[in-house]
Amino acid sequence: MSRIAQVANFVGPHSGGIRTVLNRLADGYAAAGHEVLQVVPGARSECTTHAWGVRVELPGLVLPGTGYRVITAGAVARLLGELEPDRLEVHDRTTLRSLGSWARRRDVSSCVVSHERLDRLLAQWVSGRIPTERIADLSNRRLAAGFDAVVCTTAWAASEFERLPIVNLQVIPLGVDVDRFTPHAGNAGLRARLAPPGAVLLAMASRLSREKQPGIAIAATRELVRRGVAVTLAVAGDGPLRHRLESDAGDLPIHFVGHLSSAAEVAALLATADIVLAPGPVETFGLAALEALACGTPVVVNSRSALPEVIGRDAGVAAKATAPAFADAVQQLLSRPEPARAESARARAVGYDWATTVAGFLAAHQLADLRSVMG
Repeated sequence: MSRIAQVANFVGPHSGGIRTVLNRLADGYAAAGHEVLQVVPGARSECTTHAWGVRVELPGLVLPGTGYRVITAGAVARLLGELEPDRLEVHDRTTLRSLGSWARRRDVSSCVVSHERLDRLLAQWVSGRIPTERIADLSNRRLAAGFDAVVCTTAWAASEFERLPIVNLQVIPLGVDVDRFTPHAGNAGLRARLAPPGAVLLAMASRLSREKQPGIAIAATRELVRRGVAVTLAVAGDGPLRHRLESDAGDLPIHFVGHLSSAAEVAALLATADIVLAPGPVETFGLAALEALACGTPVVVNSRSALPEVIGRDAGVAAKATAPAFADAVQQLLSRPEPARAESARARAVGYDWATTVAGFLAAHQLADLRSVMG
C-alpha cells in the first residue's frame, strides 16, 4: 500500500472539474488499496475524513475577483513532511510547481497534472507582441524537469509539451459516470420552469470567468433570437463575470441558475437541455461537456479548445468563437433528428470511464502496469 498525496490550488466551494477529478481518482486509489491524503485551500485549517481517505484544508490567501483561495508550496511542504507520503500528485502547474523539487529531495515519486495549456492561456492575457510560445516552452521544460511525470488529459493539451520534446509525458483521458449522467436524469418539471412549450432549451455549465468566455453563449442566444429561433438559455455556474453577463443578457430568455451543488442537479440540467454550449477556448478536456454527452445531449464547442477531440465527429459541432458561428452550430444540430443526436452523444461518452483513468494515473505513479490493468 502507498500513501498518495493529492495537492491542488484553485479548488473552492463552487469548483467543478478539478474537484471531481480529485475525488474520482481518490475513490479509485482507495479501491486499489492505497491511502489517500488530499490537500486543498480553505478559509481555515480543517481536516475531514472521507470514504477514500483524509482531506486537509489549509488556510488560503484570497485571490481578489476570482472566488479562489491559494495555499503556498511552503505550507504544503511542511504538512507533507509530517505526513510522509510516498507518492505526490500536484494539480497545479503554477503556484505549487516547486513541490516537485521537494519530492525529489525526499525520494518521493511525483507527477504534475496540466489542467491548463499555458501557451493558449498566455495568449489570452498578454499582448500579441510578447512571444507567448517561447515563454510557455521555457516554463514547460522546467515543469517537466521538476517531476517524474507530466500528465495531460488530451492530445491537444499534450501538444505544447510534445514540441519540446520531453520524455516523461503521459496522456490519460478523464472519465464520466454514465450511471449518474444519463438521459434518464432529464426532468420535465425543470424544463417547464426554464423554457416555454416548443422552445429549444440550451444550457451552459461553466465558471463565469474571462478564460471561459461565457459571453459567447449569451451572444449566440441573442443571435438565435434575432434569427427567429425560439430558444432559452440556462446558465449554471458562478464567477466574477456573473453580474456583467446578467446585464448583457438584458431581457433575453436567459436564466442564471447559479452554482449547482450536487451532481444530480447538474445531470438533471444537462439531460433536460436540447443542446449544451461550451465556449471556453483553453479547455484541456471539458468534463462538463463529456457529462452532457453521457446525458444524451450534444455539445457545441470552441474549435480552438481540446473539446473537438472529446466530442469526436458526431456527438456535437466545433465552431469558431463567434456568436454567428455558435448559432449556426446550434441550428445544424437542431436539423438532425433528436433520437440520432442523443444516440451519438451517449455512444461517444461511454468510451470514457473512470476505471481507465484511475488505471492510467496508478501507472503514472508506478503503482500499476497500465497494459495489464487494461487487459
